[in-house]
Amino acid sequence: MARTNAQDRLRRMDLLGAELKQEGHCTVRDLARAHGVSTRTIARDLALMREQGLPIDADRGRGGGVRMDRRWGVGRMNLSYPEAVDLLISIAVAERMESPLFLASLGSVRRQLVASFSPEKRDRVNRLKSRVVIGVTASTYVQAGVSAPPKRVVQALHQAFVDQEVLEIRYRREDGAVSERRIEPHYFLLKYPVWYVVAVDHLRQAPRTFRCDRMIAASRTGDPFRLLPKPALRSAMEGDDLAL
Repeated sequence: MARTNAQDRLRRMDLLGAELKQEGHCTVRDLARAHGVSTRTIARDLALMREQGLPIDADRGRGGGVRMDRRWGVGRMNLSYPEAVDLLISIAVAERMESPLFLASLGSVRRQLVASFSPEKRDRVNRLKSRVVIGVTASTYVQAGVSAPPKRVVQALHQAFVDQEVLEIRYRREDGAVSERRIEPHYFLLKYPVWYVVAVDHLRQAPRTFRCDRMIAASRTGDPFRLLPKPALRSAMEGDDLAL
């Protein structure tokens, strides 16, 4: 337990350093609320960070702001395993899209991330990467109707995809009709800038493709599913715009 608490504190302090450098005005109360700890815990963290030489200033009085000199570098960056996996998959997506800009250093970043994984975790990341499919760019008609899905939907969908877990969703079709579905999120399909999930729909008992930004709500069920090969879902990946 002590080891876990120490790791949590170190990670929280890394995040605090980044937040204090980015935020224009932030209070101890704001930081405590954001991290789900007490103001006393944040005050102790900030005191330890000052002892380590970080230039953290605080205004006196209730509601006083806490900040760090913007000219100060945050230092090394510690990523959790899920964050490293997300970054590695994002790099793979960018490379497969063959964008000519801002890719010069991604290969080096990718190699460093891969080297930090155990062979077992490396295999798991490769399996996840193989489940992300890059399609053609979406039409201007489809792009005009794209919006960002709710954060809670993204989080539930992301975790269900990684853990191969059945997901319950509320889905709004293009015609506005809303339905409740249980889906198995087998693959992600990017038809830039639109993300789709290629799934087995329990309601239809067949493969279907759902636009992520049309998911109104999503919740994990805890029920696992067995991953199907891409050819078994190919019919759901076809179509010019996939405007379901």
